[in-house]
Amino acid sequence: MAQKGLFVVTGGTRGIGAAIARMASRSWPVVMMYRSDIYQAQAMVAEINASGGEAHSIQVDIGDEQDVVRAFTLIDNLGRPEVLVNNAAITGGVSRVKDVRADVLDAVFRTNITGPFLASREAIRRMSSRSGGSGGCIVNISSGASVLGSPNNWVHYAASKGAIDTFTVGLSKEVAKEGIRVNAVRPGVVDTEIHHSREPAELQAMINAIPLGRMGTIDEISQAVMWLASPAASYVTGALLDVRGGF
Repeated sequence: MAQKGLFVVTGGTRGIGAAIARMASRSWPVVMMYRSDIYQAQAMVAEINASGGEAHSIQVDIGDEQDVVRAFTLIDNLGRPEVLVNNAAITGGVSRVKDVRADVLDAVFRTNITGPFLASREAIRRMSSRSGGSGGCIVNISSGASVLGSPNNWVHYAASKGAIDTFTVGLSKEVAKEGIRVNAVRPGVVDTEIHHSREPAELQAMINAIPLGRMGTIDEISQAVMWLASPAASYVTGALLDVRGGF
C-alpha cells in the first residue's frame, strides 16, 4: 500500500470512538485500536469497507508499552499516522473517594493517562518533522468531568481527564515547531451507554442542568473532532474544546 496518511483511533470500535472512525473514513484510511471485542472490531471494519472506505483494526492493551509499540509497528505496514485520536478510556465505575480502591485507580490511570502518553509518543516519532515526518494532528478525548470534578460519582475518572487537559496543553507547546497540532475535545453528557447506566432520576437531573436541555450525540462529538483534525483548524493547537451543551 502507498504511504497514505492514516487516521488512528484508540477505542475505535464502540460509542464515540466508532462514530469518529465512521466519519473519518470518508476522508482517511482508518485504523481502529480496540481492547477485547474482536467481533465488534470485525463488524466495524466490514461496515466501513462496504461503504467505500478503508478500515483496519488492531487489538491492543493501550496501557501496555510493548503492546502499543507492537501496534504502531503494524501500522507502519499500512502507512503513516496523520491523525491520532486518543479516545480509549474507562470510568472505573461509580465510587466516592472514601471508597475507591487502589486497583481501580491503577486501571483508570493506566488506560486514561498512560495509554494516551504511549500512543502519542509513538505517533510523534512518526509524525515529527525532526524525525523525517510531515507533521500531523493529535486529538485527545477529555471530558467535562475534568471541569466539574464529578463528586459522588467518579472523581477518579475526572482526575484522569484533568491530567489529559494538562497533557494536551503541554504537548501542544512541545511539538508545535515539529508540525504537530494537539487539541482536546471535552464532551459533556452524551447519549451513550455510560450515561444510560445511571439511575433514570439521576440522568434526568443531569439533563435538566444542561442549558441546551438535552444530551449530546456521538455524531456531535465526532464533528468537533473532525474539525480539529481538518485544515480548517490549521491555526488551532493547545485548545480544550467544550462540547457539552453549555453545562
